[in-house]
Amino acid sequence: MIKTSRRLAAAAVLFAVGSGAYAQNVIKIGEINSYKAQPAFLEPYRKGLELAVEEVNAAGGVNGKKLELVIRDDNGNPGDAVRAADELVSRERVDVLTGSFLSHVGLALTDYAKQRKFFFLAAEPLTDKIVWENGNPYTYRLRASTYMQVAMLVPEAAKMKKKRWALVYPNYEYGQSSVATFKKLLKEAQPDVEFVAEQAPPLGKVDAGSVVQALADARPDAIFNVLFGADLSKFVREGNTRGLFEKREVVSLLTGEPEYMDPLKNESPNGWVVTGYPWYGIKTPEHDAFRKAYEAKFKDYPRLGSVVGYSAIKSLAAGIKKAQSTETDKLVKAFEGLQVSTPFGNVVYRPEDHQSTMGAYVGRTKNEGGKGVMVDYRYVDGATVLPDAATVAKLRPAP
Repeated sequence: MIKTSRRLAAAAVLFAVGSGAYAQNVIKIGEINSYKAQPAFLEPYRKGLELAVEEVNAAGGVNGKKLELVIRDDNGNPGDAVRAADELVSRERVDVLTGSFLSHVGLALTDYAKQRKFFFLAAEPLTDKIVWENGNPYTYRLRASTYMQVAMLVPEAAKMKKKRWALVYPNYEYGQSSVATFKKLLKEAQPDVEFVAEQAPPLGKVDAGSVVQALADARPDAIFNVLFGADLSKFVREGNTRGLFEKREVVSLLTGEPEYMDPLKNESPNGWVVTGYPWYGIKTPEHDAFRKAYEAKFKDYPRLGSVVGYSAIKSLAAGIKKAQSTETDKLVKAFEGLQVSTPFGNVVYRPEDHQSTMGAYVGRTKNEGGKGVMVDYRYVDGATVLPDAATVAKLRPAP
């Protein structure tokens, strides 16, 4: 009996040593996202994560350690996201947190990072509050924000010289902030503009018929749309049926992304000014290498989510390598001014607001043989549409 106890004790020691050695040679990345709620974007996003982890580990890892993803679903709910973060940090002992898609969920994780003093890279959520009003030392953000993407679209909207605009958006943080920014920037560019109608259906619950009729009744010259996903598909279908878009300009945030354009198929609109991702036409060395690797691994073409997931992991790897550590304070410092190579070229994480300079493509939609594509597009560097440090200092709370 004593010998058996000794053997069990010895085995326990060996297991503990082995587990410790394993933990010491792995960098655990806690990833939280709305996989079930937003699969169109987040399934490609997850593939982008996996491709980047595979590439980093095949090249020897970071500082001699391999990357490991520990993934949790937040169900599109801020409370669930915070509970997942706490479980990842307290029980799984992850080294960093990343992810989130919906803006209100991203804000909850931003606050969690602040309260726990734990490093968080917000990969996708677009609200400006993450880096401005609610910004904190422990949170950085990768993707171009609502302000940045709206600022890319406003010059095109102003060129149209349309006076009467209608607005349609999902009624939560992302939609509300997008429309507020559009109103402000377009009014500055075109003082005589009027906003004659607003429709703000709940996210995922658009009554497309009533929304389209209300917009049509206002007789706008142009429409600014912020709906995406299934809401966008319903809006486009009903708008086509009722002739809402005939002889009207439409400016539409995110609609050029294949996640949202592809499902429209032969209903894809012509001539809308959009931000998006024309993966089929980007001819740069960085994107060619990414696309080739992605298609070889997944036998599918990349979506914008693929680029964001891939670039998030590459950013974390670069930051940890620069810091030579996963300690929060060292990572925070390392990300200040960090340069990262992405499929869109080099991006920089700005010290003044922790926003990366990743840009977006702006162009027009075209229904080409029953499939929506972007044409006449150009890449807009995020650095060209971000406010300067003095302006940011007024927006962002003091550390």
